[in-house]
Amino acid sequence: MRSAPNIIVTGTPGVGKTTHCELLAQNTGLRHLSINAVVKERECHDGWDDEFRSWVVDEDKLLDSIEEEVQQGGCIIDWHACDLFPKSWIDLVVVVRCDSTVLYDRLAARGYSGKKLDENMDSEIMEVLLEEARESYDEEIVVELRSDNSDDVEGNVERIEAWIKQWKRDNSGADP
Repeated sequence: MRSAPNIIVTGTPGVGKTTHCELLAQNTGLRHLSINAVVKERECHDGWDDEFRSWVVDEDKLLDSIEEEVQQGGCIIDWHACDLFPKSWIDLVVVVRCDSTVLYDRLAARGYSGKKLDENMDSEIMEVLLEEARESYDEEIVVELRSDNSDDVEGNVERIEAWIKQWKRDNSGADP
């Protein structure tokens, strides 16, 4: 039995996943598990994709690499996908969404262009990651949150912190 929940924070690149995760980790003491960093540092990839300027993830290596950590609990998993993580590992899935105009500006500022920019914009507009979360996990653990500005982020973090406190009360093993 875990003493702290595991949370996935997912969404299209640029919506604010990492900002949410860093604040949550700082405020709650949970571990921020940036999958991009894990893939790179633990070599859970099959090489580099020049067109998309990203690592080609070896999902089996990735899951093997983080399994022990996640089974202990207390992880905030930060990645643009969520469907590969086993349901038994996850207590909450937060899908961060952003207005498409705001997102376009954020991605352009990061240097995204061409196919990478188009695919990420299409993904957000078509709600691809929200649908993936809803198909992969029980409806009651999937939450969609907006992240258009810093006030949204602050409110989202407070809401997730309240959820974490309630989870810990509900799962403490103590009699009510």
